[in-house]
Amino acid sequence: MIPPVVDSSWCQARGDSVVLADVRWYLDGRSGRAAYESGHLPGALFVDLDRWLAAQGDPESGRHPLPAPEVFAEGMAQLGIGDVDPVVAYDDAGGVIAARLVWMLRVTGHDAALLDGGLSAYDGPLEQATPARPRADFTPRPWSADRLADIDDAGDPANVVLDARNADRFRGEQEPVDPRPGHVPGARNVPCRTNLDADGRFLPAEELRRRFQEVGVTGEASVVSYCGSGVTACHNLLALELAGFAPGRLYPGSWSQYSHVADRPVALGD
Repeated sequence: MIPPVVDSSWCQARGDSVVLADVRWYLDGRSGRAAYESGHLPGALFVDLDRWLAAQGDPESGRHPLPAPEVFAEGMAQLGIGDVDPVVAYDDAGGVIAARLVWMLRVTGHDAALLDGGLSAYDGPLEQATPARPRADFTPRPWSADRLADIDDAGDPANVVLDARNADRFRGEQEPVDPRPGHVPGARNVPCRTNLDADGRFLPAEELRRRFQEVGVTGEASVVSYCGSGVTACHNLLALELAGFAPGRLYPGSWSQYSHVADRPVALGD
């Protein structure tokens, strides 16, 4: 399997064998597709997070539950992404959104990586046309149970639980979308954007490893990653892999599920 993060030179060396995927999406309601249509990397396809990377959300399952494997497979097939196509995904936020697609592909056995630096790493002219790719064969594969966590796992002190949200949301100082502020008691805050340097590229693997070790990741206890709705949590999971740790588990419901359950305890502050 290819590394979880690659740079533009890696893509250029492989030419047309790599499928570029633009996975822009915005919490504030702006249109990722409109952003794509205004300018995207040459040859990149737009992957609609709400349509293909998540099922319909609700309070019981969270805002972005994983879609049925058949839905995900149909989305990839329609876009022209096949079983053997290596995919490199990007966005304009350091990969924190595109990580969802990369994680979904990797846990189902496909070659996929984030483009280090994302859209900002490219200094050439952008395209506005949507490339035409023929429908491909993409086989539905079930989500691997050993890479998933549930609400009980998130509250289990035997696990190292990482919260990928910004620090102010973790502390409960503000909560723009979910019913209760705060975090899962015992969770450690690793804002996914702090996996990146000032240029939006991933920190060196050694530095990522040190940061995860500081919050209790040792390689022994199981790691559970969550965020607001199970999207940016995937960025921490890819960073863990880049740092050399064993794969962690995604809690897809994340805070958007947990905060709706009234009898679940909530912690505030650091």
